[in-house]
Amino acid sequence: MTDVLIAIALLWGFIFIYAVMATMDFGAGFWSMIYINREKTNATNIANRYLSPTWEVTNTFIVAIVVALITFFPGATFAFGTLLLIPGSLILVLLSIRSGLLVFSHVADDYRKPLTYISGISGLLIPGLLLSVLPITHGGYEKVVGDHVELDLVKLFTSPQEYAFLAFAIASSLFLSSLLLSDFSYEAKEFEAYQIYRKDALITGPISIVIGILIVVTMRFEARWIYDNMLENIGWLIASFLMFLIAGALLFLPNKENPHGRGRPRLAVIAVVGQYFLASFAYGKSHLPYIIYPDYLLSDVFTNPTAFRALFVSYLVGFAILFPGFIYFWRIFTKGFKPYKTKKT
Repeated sequence: MTDVLIAIALLWGFIFIYAVMATMDFGAGFWSMIYINREKTNATNIANRYLSPTWEVTNTFIVAIVVALITFFPGATFAFGTLLLIPGSLILVLLSIRSGLLVFSHVADDYRKPLTYISGISGLLIPGLLLSVLPITHGGYEKVVGDHVELDLVKLFTSPQEYAFLAFAIASSLFLSSLLLSDFSYEAKEFEAYQIYRKDALITGPISIVIGILIVVTMRFEARWIYDNMLENIGWLIASFLMFLIAGALLFLPNKENPHGRGRPRLAVIAVVGQYFLASFAYGKSHLPYIIYPDYLLSDVFTNPTAFRALFVSYLVGFAILFPGFIYFWRIFTKGFKPYKTKKT
């Protein structure tokens, strides 16, 4: 494997980890907002308990993505800075609003509900904006103004592909978060909340699949080059769909430990993460060899080999230090709450 492929694989790994963790995090904020008035189900308390330890950790990976992009592919920094100035700024503003309101919603009891509503809505928009950046890399949305290139916002926001990606991000966020919250509720022995989130996952899962198919259809007409590449990687997409079916079947399996229903949510979460990994691998492989089509090849914007090796070693050392901490955090997160009974508000 060449240095370029190692670098883009590492960057795509950061993006995938952040995408899965962030969509679960953002979706949990939305479900907290939706069920805030249904106190008897304890669904909002479950969502809030998930949000409390994860939203700070999740944002760590977005820093890693930006640093990896700038250091590994410095030749594309100016292009990304120009094309993503407006959507990137909106994302940062919404992240700041949501992070601040998440803090204040837990200390300002008199304003808890309105703050929860605002943070829930802004949190749902963030994954939509993040994923809607991808069509820009497919090409065709830039325009030359004078001696520089700008993003053609009119063409972007009249593109069906843009809205397909935005809708897919929102649907996936709701699907992944509801599935994880069903597992969280199950482990906490909150079976009524489990049934609610399981039902939400069964609704939002098929919706995300339909929208995913719609994305491929829009690619055929607006980004034919990546559509043709996706067809060459159709096997990975079929495998991804099979993982989705397995996850759905796992939610219907009998479970002796659950006296109020069916399902094995932990295995379903693992299957769905595998589903998204396979789909993202197919998309990432189809995107090669471009980082921004058609002017920016990965090999043309890549850093020099000496700098790459030094950066790669630094990333390995950094994650060798951080990874055990993430594992320890996840074990506390998934096991440590079992004896704890959530308080109804």
